[in-house]
Amino acid sequence: MNRDRAIRTLLPALAFLAALAAWEAIVRINHIPPVILPAPSLIGATLVKDWPTLSGSLVVTLSITLEALVAATVGGTLLALLFAQWRPLEYTFFPFTVILQVTPVIAIAPLLLVYLTPGEAVLVCSFLVAFFPILANTSLGLTSVDHNLLDLFQMYRASSWRQLLWLRIPAALPYFLGGLRIGGGLALIGAIVAEIAAGSAGEGAGLAFRIVESGYRLNIPRMFAALVLISVSGVAIFVCTTTLSWLLLHRWHDSARRREP
Repeated sequence: MNRDRAIRTLLPALAFLAALAAWEAIVRINHIPPVILPAPSLIGATLVKDWPTLSGSLVVTLSITLEALVAATVGGTLLALLFAQWRPLEYTFFPFTVILQVTPVIAIAPLLLVYLTPGEAVLVCSFLVAFFPILANTSLGLTSVDHNLLDLFQMYRASSWRQLLWLRIPAALPYFLGGLRIGGGLALIGAIVAEIAAGSAGEGAGLAFRIVESGYRLNIPRMFAALVLISVSGVAIFVCTTTLSWLLLHRWHDSARRREP
């Protein structure tokens, strides 16, 4: 088991290092100027040199992402619980959530800027993108209950709230965690896209603005450095949500017991 885990860790790391080495070699052999394609070594140096600026933008982007993800998790879960307990409520309001989901964020952001500040507009857009996967997955999980167990609860005349607490919520937990993994990545994407559309500058500017700013100034190494921070942030969010899922499910659910993190 330890050998398999080492292989799963080592192979992607070696492939990633090989890709970086090939990238560095191509840039150096072909003398590609940094304004077209910077080498990984230059991107790393730029990341260190511009860290005071980029770190502030990273904090802004991560703050918006985490706030939106928390709000989407709380709102999506509570609404899914209400949908499970009262089906007419789901029939009434679920179409509105679908409409918000299928409407592109980049089209919503300029409209929100009419009514909100740039920071608030980015937060709302990030929330809207992350909200639907959590709501949809949790709602699906609350209705995906073993009929035999449901019949057993009903035979013993368990109330709807007892069925929800002891049967539906445990059954929905894997679905909820799957939606949380999706929503975490989408919250970051929504924050980046919305900030590009909002175009906020100065204090409170996130990584998306640094990318746009670097493009205007032809500071391509800084643009790549900001992209690296966004990618690392996305990977960190995925790892955290995946680890949370494993911790909650690995003792009893097959989806987590079949493989270890």
